[in-house]
Amino acid sequence: MNLPKNFSVTALSVALLLSIPSVQAGVTEDFESALKFGQDDAKYGQIKVDFRYRYEQVDSGNPNLKVGNVSTARLQLGYLTPEFKGFQAYIEYAGNQDIVINNYNSVRNGKTQFETITDPQQNVLNQLWLSYTGLADTEIKVGRQRLNLDNDRFVGSVPWRMTEQMVDALLISNTSLPNTTIKVGYINRAQTVTAMLKAMQFPFVNISYHFADIGKLTSYAYWMDFNEPAGSVGGMTQLESNQTYGVRFDGSRKITDDIKAHYTAEYAYQRSYQQNPVAYSANYYHVIGGLSVFGVTAKGGFEQLDGKGVGKTFDTPLATLHIFNGWADQFLITPSDGLRDIYGSLNTEVMGVKLTGVYHEFTDDTGKIDYGKEWNFLVTKQFLKHYSLLAKYAYYDAAKNSGKFDTQLLWLGVNISF
Repeated sequence: MNLPKNFSVTALSVALLLSIPSVQAGVTEDFESALKFGQDDAKYGQIKVDFRYRYEQVDSGNPNLKVGNVSTARLQLGYLTPEFKGFQAYIEYAGNQDIVINNYNSVRNGKTQFETITDPQQNVLNQLWLSYTGLADTEIKVGRQRLNLDNDRFVGSVPWRMTEQMVDALLISNTSLPNTTIKVGYINRAQTVTAMLKAMQFPFVNISYHFADIGKLTSYAYWMDFNEPAGSVGGMTQLESNQTYGVRFDGSRKITDDIKAHYTAEYAYQRSYQQNPVAYSANYYHVIGGLSVFGVTAKGGFEQLDGKGVGKTFDTPLATLHIFNGWADQFLITPSDGLRDIYGSLNTEVMGVKLTGVYHEFTDDTGKIDYGKEWNFLVTKQFLKHYSLLAKYAYYDAAKNSGKFDTQLLWLGVNISF
C-alpha cells in the first residue's frame, strides 16, 4: 500500500485533534513535563509543539472560479536547548497537509480553477537560530527566526497562515537605556507563506521608549532592497524596494476602575530605494481611538496608504497583511489610487468566550472612489491553557465599478500549543 505524501504529519495531526474532547488537566501537566524531559527547570532543554487544524472556505462570486474549500492540518515541532554560557539554540520543523477536502488553489498545486487559499502542502525548516545573551542588557540572535516588529504592519511572521513567514536574519536587541528598547538587524532572505525563498538586503532600526502608564513611542527606519525582477511570482520584487521612516505612539490609560482609554497614532514616509525602477514618495497614516467600559472595548480607526499621484503606492511587502484592511484580504496589494480604511470594532468576553466584530469602509486615498464595505466576526475560546477553538467569518461587499466581487470567507479551527 502506498502511503500519501506527508502521511506521518497527517496521522499525528488527526490523532491530536481527536484527543481534544477527552483531555484532562492532569494529562496536560504530564505532557508539559514530558516535553521538558521530566525536569521543571528544562535543564535538558524542551520540545515545543504547535498543532493547528483548520477548515477554510472562500467564495468570491467570481464566475470564472469555483468555490475554494480546504481542510488542513499544520504541525510545528521544535527543540529549544538549555542556555549554556549565554548561548541558546532552537530548531523547528513545520509541515502542512490538506486532509479529506482539497478543492483550492494553494498557488503551488496547479488547481487554478478554484479560489486561492494560500496554504500549500509543504515541509520546511521553519526556524534554526542561535542566540547569545552574554553581554549586559543585550541579546544577539542569528539564523532563521520569527520576527514581529511593533504591530506587524511592516515586518511580521503572518501567523494566520498555516506556513508562517520566517526570515534569515541577524537581530541585536538592547535595553541598556532606561525604558528604551533598541533593535538593529539585517535580513537577507524571507521564507514566505508559500514556502518560497526570497532574497533581499534589508537593514533596519527600531527604537522604542516606554512612558509609564501612558504608552510606547517608537521610531523606525527600514531599507528594503528586493532582488526579484518585476513580474516574479510571490511578491517582494524590485518594484517593492523602498526606504521607509516612521514614528508610532501606542498606549492605554486607566481613567477609572471600569474605564480605560486606548489610542494609537502613526505616520510613515516612504520612497523608492536601490533597485526600484520607479521614483516615488508616499505617506502612511494610522490613527485609532477607543474605550474599554465594563468589559466591552470599542475602537474606531483611520488608516491610509497613499497611491494617487505619487508614482507608486505605499507598500508593506513583509507585513502580516491579514490583520489590516479586512480579513477578506481584498487589499493585500494597495490599489493604484491608494487606500483609505475607516473602521470600527467591538470586543468583549462572555463566559470565557471572546467575541469580536469589525466594520470597514474602503475608498481611495482621497475618499472619492468607493471600494466597498466589509464585516468581520470572530469567536474564540481558550481552555486548559494550551487549547483553543476558533470560528471566523468575513463578508466583503464590493462597490459598483470597483472591479471586485462580493466575497465571503469562513474559517473553523482548533489549536494546541505547548
